[in-house]
Amino acid sequence: MFYHVKDLQFNARVSRPDPAFATLLLEQFGGANGELAAALRYFGQAFGAKQPFPDKYDLLMDIATEEFSHLEIVGATIQMLLKGINGDLKNAADNSEIMKLLNGKAGKEEVIHQGMTAPQFLVGSAGGPAYTNSQGVPWTAAYINGDCQGDLSADLRSDIAAETRAKMTYEYLLQFTDDPYVKETLRFLMTREVAHYQMFEAALSTIQPNFPPGVLQADPRFSNVYFNMSSGNDFSGPWNEGKSTQLGRNFNILKILLNTSCKPTGSLNMR
Repeated sequence: MFYHVKDLQFNARVSRPDPAFATLLLEQFGGANGELAAALRYFGQAFGAKQPFPDKYDLLMDIATEEFSHLEIVGATIQMLLKGINGDLKNAADNSEIMKLLNGKAGKEEVIHQGMTAPQFLVGSAGGPAYTNSQGVPWTAAYINGDCQGDLSADLRSDIAAETRAKMTYEYLLQFTDDPYVKETLRFLMTREVAHYQMFEAALSTIQPNFPPGVLQADPRFSNVYFNMSSGNDFSGPWNEGKSTQLGRNFNILKILLNTSCKPTGSLNMR
């Protein structure tokens, strides 16, 4: 059961309308790394976790619900950034606060130009957010279906990556606004991605063993082999020398040499 509290989780504000930035912010409303995708990703994963991991079910449901709250914040911010843009384009252009900032009717073409960056604001959603990304591509469950695999260790690793991508998207968005209130909201949302990253990482650590994901074990003949498939400078590091991070076995490097006909010659360099 969901219960809606009519206050936003964070006091989102804007200092002035900005339809151009509202278009960019759609990325976090209906984009692949946005809040809707996050909420539905964790919501779907929770059902697979309920029986084997009831504690993780609780975690996933709590974070999914918070992500719906973040979707509300993003949507409210977009709506505030679009104040004055509605289904009546002429009235919006002639009478809105945006026009006052843009020197009255002389700025009409500029408003149309900015608004048409996301035409759904004008002719589809009447000045509210739409379930698209910043390029107008509709939201799709294809963004998240692969994240609900039924193996919680795999799902949590996907969640850690998803929080990373969302955090980076907010970082990029912060570069395109100078509105102090909008920046404050974006920093809050970005920080919550960091918090969720840590929660998912901690939850993964309580599932032991959690590597490799799934039930079947890897073939030991190939599970610690590094294929060197390039020529030129060869680099080494903990990814191809010493003991592997999870299985604790020494890496072997297999050097692949090609002749002019691009057929393997079978040269082998093991260490």
